[in-house]
Amino acid sequence: MLLAIDTATQFISLALHDGHEVVAEQSWRTNDNHNVELAPTVSALLHRVGLTPSDLSAVAVAKGPGSYSGLRVGVALAKALASVSGLPLVGVSTLDVLAAAQPHGQGGLIAVVRAGRGRVIAGHYQWRKGRWVARGEPQLVDWATLIDGVEGTLGLSGEVDEDGRRAIAEAQFNGIGLTLLPPVYRLRRAGFLAQEALAQLEDKSADFAPAHLAPYYVKSKDLP
Repeated sequence: MLLAIDTATQFISLALHDGHEVVAEQSWRTNDNHNVELAPTVSALLHRVGLTPSDLSAVAVAKGPGSYSGLRVGVALAKALASVSGLPLVGVSTLDVLAAAQPHGQGGLIAVVRAGRGRVIAGHYQWRKGRWVARGEPQLVDWATLIDGVEGTLGLSGEVDEDGRRAIAEAQFNGIGLTLLPPVYRLRRAGFLAQEALAQLEDKSADFAPAHLAPYYVKSKDLP
């Protein structure tokens, strides 16, 4: 049984995957209470399906990008659970988790997480061989800069605040081919994190040692 943990932003998501299907999943918005809410909810989720930490065979965690405090809490718990039981720990990009949940449409995809002060961390994706594949490294940008760089037809998924919705609506009014995907697709779900982690675990040569995993933060020379 694989436990997936995502605390990268204000949204927390947990899932249990037995290798064939998602057997439990829970997602919610927290008000900076990651440290208080995470461990008890993991315990309750395991109890709900009749499991204990000793039943786990692997742990997966959203490794970033995201907020410093949110990532720290999730990665710390994931490393502790995996280290105590000698389990493999798989780190998956937060943006890759979002991308994995998106249906294939015309054009490309932008996945975003909020970064505060009117900024987002954005990753660009293109559809290849039946899945979304990242194009380059994630970038920390404001909404105006992100929209100015839109070329062709793109869907946008992830956390979008009111400023973002206004910016996207204005872009659409001006003929820019950017579509905000429905909320159900924009919620980061740990079931997709588990799915991506299981695929990575098939690579027997990869390093899944808990001690070697570190959170991934995006920094910019241009933005403070």
